[in-house]
Amino acid sequence: MHKSGKTNWWRLLAALMALTLVAAACGNGDDDVAVDTGSESGTDGDAGDGGDGDAATCEGTDEVTLQLQWFAQAQFAGYYAAVDQGFYEARCLNVTILEGGIDIVPQQQLGSGAADYAISWVPKALVSREEGIDIVNVAQIFQRSGTLQVSFADSGISGPADLAGKKVGSWGFGNEFELLAGSRSAGVEPGTDYEIVQQSFDMLALISGEIDAAQAMTYNEYAQVLETINPDTGELFQASDLTVINWNDVGTAMLQDAIWADGTKLGDAAYDDQTTRFIAASIEGWVWCRDNAGECVDVVLDSGSTLGVSHQTWQLNEINKLIWPSPGGAGVMDKALWDQTIEVATSEGVLAAAPDSDAFTTQYAEAAVALLGGMDTEGSGWTPTEVTLNEGGQ
Repeated sequence: MHKSGKTNWWRLLAALMALTLVAAACGNGDDDVAVDTGSESGTDGDAGDGGDGDAATCEGTDEVTLQLQWFAQAQFAGYYAAVDQGFYEARCLNVTILEGGIDIVPQQQLGSGAADYAISWVPKALVSREEGIDIVNVAQIFQRSGTLQVSFADSGISGPADLAGKKVGSWGFGNEFELLAGSRSAGVEPGTDYEIVQQSFDMLALISGEIDAAQAMTYNEYAQVLETINPDTGELFQASDLTVINWNDVGTAMLQDAIWADGTKLGDAAYDDQTTRFIAASIEGWVWCRDNAGECVDVVLDSGSTLGVSHQTWQLNEINKLIWPSPGGAGVMDKALWDQTIEVATSEGVLAAAPDSDAFTTQYAEAAVALLGGMDTEGSGWTPTEVTLNEGGQ
């Protein structure tokens, strides 16, 4: 990665001030690696609408590739917004976003060198780390899980214990861990007390009655049901027609979308500096999407999403619920939720053992938050909106 050798006095002063703020920042309590938040190839101050300084005068631009875990949609709105609004550019980054898919494993793309950063769920990425891929969670963007188990209200399913004797859908591919742990916490054994049915990434099996409970994300498949005509009424299904099991309430929720970096490069001054700037601009994108939801949806649609405007509006609203509030600042790990994720992952045999203390660090996210100055990176005052879904998500 290109990194200019020149540093003017003002940039050095900014770096020293930021480092003073984050000198103790680390997710695991070990010794920190100093992070140059001022950036030699980077900024003179804070960039974008929420920053305190002017846009950067870049002496060089770093070429960066980000691998997503799915196709373009509001789940990744902050990254698309950071490109569209120039937040990456202002941090002296030229970011290329790669879409994901069923056959793309983001953390493997990162480990192979095909990407500089990747978005992945924590348990899935930790499995890859346990298998020998040196990746590190450097920013925990989602602060809570978006996974549900959805049933029709007349199914009699209102909690994990009610899954007994039912046909329960699951996508597999590592998406089932919260379900398995949640049912076992209620004394209901998967595969013995209830049947697990392979589910497609849609809600057709639930709507047709093939299964009694379906796996769904708050921001996607759950909305798909509410976008479908109820043949009994001729109107769209309503939330009152459904019951949900939310694994955050059950206590088996696992952390999901995080920014992962190449552990073999962390510690190198240029990559550390780039990582801090990349996280800062990404957070800025998410803050912008929080505060400019309608415009952010337009950015996502313009980025190639095939989903309709009402569906994407719903999705962004739900994604914002997963990010805000972020009490420690966006991207900063909640250690209690990390520990819960590890407990579920090890109890379910997802991981053979708890990962070492280097699996995540907060130092880059905290340095990025410091770099953003007075920007509201906690979002404690944000409130969700009421979104009206249209048939088919249009």
